[in-house]
Amino acid sequence: MPQARSGYTLPVFACASAIAALRHLRENSSISSVKVNLLEPAEIVEIAIEQVAKLEEQKALAITRSDPGDNLDLTRDTPIWALVELKEGLSQVIIEGGEGIGKKLDQDGQAAIYHYAQQLFQGNLEPFLRPSETILVTLILPEGKALAERTSNAAFGVVEGLSLLGTTGISQPLSAPQQLETFQDELIQKAKEFDCLVFCVGENGLDLARQLGINPAQLMKTANWLGPLLVAAALTEINQILLFGYHGKLIKLAGGIFHTHHHLADARLEILTAQAVKIGLSTPYLQQLLVCETTEMALTKLRLWDQELNQNWVKQIYQSIADTIDFRSQRYIYEHTAKSIQVGSILFDRDRHILVRSQQGEILTQKIL
Repeated sequence: MPQARSGYTLPVFACASAIAALRHLRENSSISSVKVNLLEPAEIVEIAIEQVAKLEEQKALAITRSDPGDNLDLTRDTPIWALVELKEGLSQVIIEGGEGIGKKLDQDGQAAIYHYAQQLFQGNLEPFLRPSETILVTLILPEGKALAERTSNAAFGVVEGLSLLGTTGISQPLSAPQQLETFQDELIQKAKEFDCLVFCVGENGLDLARQLGINPAQLMKTANWLGPLLVAAALTEINQILLFGYHGKLIKLAGGIFHTHHHLADARLEILTAQAVKIGLSTPYLQQLLVCETTEMALTKLRLWDQELNQNWVKQIYQSIADTIDFRSQRYIYEHTAKSIQVGSILFDRDRHILVRSQQGEILTQKIL
């Protein structure tokens, strides 16, 4: 099998665009590529520049296209613009978000340009600074708003665009089969030390689990490979797995979907509605749940109905979802390995508050903590 090709994260291409626009202002020459210091890892890479043009005497625009490598990544080939303007003032680099860059609701609409991206821009642009000069960079993702509608960004309080997120410049092919092999190797090593592991789909789960005091050595990032890794865990003699994740992702397991990438399968609202049927919601409420755009919106409706009607539907439905996740996961493992291991689950909401623990999840949480 050919080796999966890694690529670069969105901040790297945004930074490359900014470097190209700035160099064009300085040199007034055509630029086909630029070098970017990734910082994390400490590596200098060359990024192709699609277009660059001077707009005014002190203003230029450059464009790159995202290449995440062999990943099922919706940002593939999306254009990334950087508008660079030179101004008199303090010697500093200012990064702003324009069209298509998400806004953080919990920070008064601040651009969703996170720590690594900020470091990347400062580290690569500061060497170009002149005394009493400000470099103002405005980042634009023309397709960002449309692409964001296909992500869970809004579930985590980022609206109107994509985030410049990540802790590294390398985009590992998490959705490629070779990455599964890497995860399986990691699992084998952890199984030598622990008989209980905590599976987290993504960074939010890992971060929250650490905050709750769970031993980082027992945490295992799975990306969307939950099914294969549950099977691998059973085969390595792991006895217990705690699934820890965002409800809008883990809910798929309650419907028997064990590869959770949205490109492959999505029945989240149908699964949620089916659980609501189980506890007895009437047809008008079920119809409203089914037409929600996201599971987070459906959860908001349920919470509102609980308040208005003095009901307890959120707890009942999500308890049923969590217990069903455990049941379906254990059955999936047995069907593929003929082994029985304990699986518990913890689901959190967009604010990263624990929404529900399954019965088995409660037991495993007490054991781990």
